[in-house]
Amino acid sequence: MSEKSDRSDSVSFPRQIADRIIQAIRLAAQQEILPHFRALQPEQIAQKSDALDLVTTADLASEALITEALSALFPDALIIGEEAVARSPGLLDNIESAPLCFIIDPIDGTWNYANGLATFGVIVAATRFGQPIFGLLYDPLQDDYMIAEQGVEGAGFVASCGAKKTLKTSVGGALKQLNGFIHLYQVPAPKQARLAACLPHFGNMSNLRCSCHEYRLLAQGSFDFCLAGIVKPWDHAAGVLICQKAGGYVKMLDGREYSAAHKDGYLLAACDRATWNRLQELFAFLLTP
Repeated sequence: MSEKSDRSDSVSFPRQIADRIIQAIRLAAQQEILPHFRALQPEQIAQKSDALDLVTTADLASEALITEALSALFPDALIIGEEAVARSPGLLDNIESAPLCFIIDPIDGTWNYANGLATFGVIVAATRFGQPIFGLLYDPLQDDYMIAEQGVEGAGFVASCGAKKTLKTSVGGALKQLNGFIHLYQVPAPKQARLAACLPHFGNMSNLRCSCHEYRLLAQGSFDFCLAGIVKPWDHAAGVLICQKAGGYVKMLDGREYSAAHKDGYLLAACDRATWNRLQELFAFLLTP
């Protein structure tokens, strides 16, 4: 089989396997995340790159549990967690060549979590040669999740009570009607003022410091777009697929297809292609030197 045809093969997740992935995430939440929420001691919180980039003992323990469960289900898969990458950055170099890779964010929104804010979640994505094929956005506090799989029509939302519904992005509209997420701190300082000057063009701008919940709001039609200047795969791979399956349009700002192997650039997720085009025109200055 040629490399090209091999790369085109799909990887499917039978319902029972997807259920076991969800069970593993729930177990990590029940054992390691929720018991420590608003109960962390100072010595259980550490800085990584700066004061806003935190890691807690709950991050480390939940990532270990999820990694162990995924390794048992998929012994040949590459398993990459955010905290494992913090220790071994070279792990990211293997995503593009991996036929199956799982990417874990054990607690997305760690700063929120460590400061007692309820806006945090767990993200798990599976990729094939860097392309997302499975995505899960889990809210431990509500015990519900959004899920999508390549080759399966649509994206779904499942509540803790078992209720299910199909996700659908918003209908978009003129710039002044759009609600979005823009992260000024992810943009180089010389361009921050110009990006900030764009904010009055829109209806409402926000920043949750939690990709899990930003993508959830985008996929359910509550917000219209998200612009990110840091493209860590654990933040985006699952949300990109869920947004696309819900009817959204997602590409790098320069027009490239998204890949979890990308290490830089701007990612623009929008409710539809027409809205993406309007936003790309407005934000194109970010691509200039």
